[in-house]
Amino acid sequence: MRELFLLRSIRMPNSTAGEKFQLLVDLMARLRSPNGCPWDREQTFDTIKPYLLEETYEVMNSIDARNWPELAGELGDLLLQPVFFSQMAAEQNLFRIDDALDAINEKLIRRHPHVFGDETARTGRDVLKRWNEIKAEEKRARGESERTLLESVPRSLPALVEAQQITSRAAQVGFDWENAGQVLDKLREELAEFDHARSHGSHEEMEDELGDLLFVLVNLARFVKVDPEQALRKTNAKFRRRFGYVEQKLADRGRTTRESSIEEMESLWQESKP
Repeated sequence: MRELFLLRSIRMPNSTAGEKFQLLVDLMARLRSPNGCPWDREQTFDTIKPYLLEETYEVMNSIDARNWPELAGELGDLLLQPVFFSQMAAEQNLFRIDDALDAINEKLIRRHPHVFGDETARTGRDVLKRWNEIKAEEKRARGESERTLLESVPRSLPALVEAQQITSRAAQVGFDWENAGQVLDKLREELAEFDHARSHGSHEEMEDELGDLLFVLVNLARFVKVDPEQALRKTNAKFRRRFGYVEQKLADRGRTTRESSIEEMESLWQESKP
C-alpha cells in the first residue's frame, strides 16, 4: 500500500518540480537508512563513480537517437547520481544537496552579469571570455594560487575530449591557427609524416605520428564547430547499423560473415546505405 501511495504521489499533476525533487532526496535518504536497501547502503563515493559516467553516456545515446521519452527517463537516472553523492556526503557531515544547489545557482547568477547585472554581451564568445575572467577572479578571492592554463583540464578525460579542451584553452590566449584551411594543411603534413613512419619508422614512431594526426583532427573539428566525440559516436552508430544489416542479410542466405567473401559483404554494405 505504501508503495502504491508513493507512486501515485509522484504523478500528482499539481506537484511542483521542487516538490518532486524533494521526494527524490527523501527516497534516497530512505534507501540509505538502516532499514533501507542493503545495496544502496553498501555504496561509497568510489563505487558510485562509474554509474555517473555510464548514465551520462546513456543520456547522450538518447539524444543521438532523438528518443525524447527515453531521454526523460535517462535524465532522471542521471539526476539520481548527484542526489546519491550528496546523501553520502550528508551522512559524513561534509555537505548537503542544498549546498550543491546553492553553489550552482549562485555561480549561474555571478557568471552571467549580462543577464542578471548591468554588463552586456553580444556574442557567445563575449560570454565565454567574461565567464573565464570571473572564474579567475573567484579563484583569487578564495586565495587559490594561479595554475597554468592547461592544469585545470582533468587528465582523466577521454583523450578526444581532453584534446578539445586543451586546444580550446590555448586558443583563448591566441595560440591557434587562423583558419580551418591552415589546419587542413597541417593535417596533410601530419598524414605524410604518419605514412613515412608506417613505411620506415618504428612502432613507437608510428604511434607518435598517429597521435599527432588525431590531435590535428580534433583541432579541425573545433574550427568547424563539430564535437569530435559526438561525431565519432555517430559514426560508430552508423557502422553498427550497416554492419548489422550485412550480418542479417547473410543470415537470411544461411551464412555467416566468416563464410562470406569480402566482395559479397562490401556489396551488402553498399546496399545498406540510404
